[in-house]
Amino acid sequence: MSSGQQIPPWLQEQLQKMQQAQQSLQSILLQKQQLDMEQIDSDKALEELKKASDDESVYKHAGSILIKSTKNDLIAELEERKELSKTRSTVLTKQEARVKESIKEQESKINEMITKTSAGASSSQQPPKFDPRK
Repeated sequence: MSSGQQIPPWLQEQLQKMQQAQQSLQSILLQKQQLDMEQIDSDKALEELKKASDDESVYKHAGSILIKSTKNDLIAELEERKELSKTRSTVLTKQEARVKESIKEQESKINEMITKTSAGASSSQQPPKFDPRK
């Protein structure tokens, strides 16, 4: 395409879809990073909790206050939180893979459309015919 030409509407639409997918990928990566931080915090808390003797007083956060609890209850709660984080992380990893594949496919379609349009020197601004099942 020459620098004087405007971007055809069909290409703008494809570029917008790809940009949305990239934003979705960024969101997924941010969520994964937050989960990783939560898992590290849980691991540290478990490590410290396991060092404490059974008769020591232990507390947990409940909003902006601390509530007295038992060592075993807190260990069980932290282990459950870690398991939930692991499950959420697995789901996010699968979503990440799907979004990355989608972005790759969209890039390929855009490049194919641009190549076909440039080769055909079509002035009608219509997208080239392609099978949407690809």
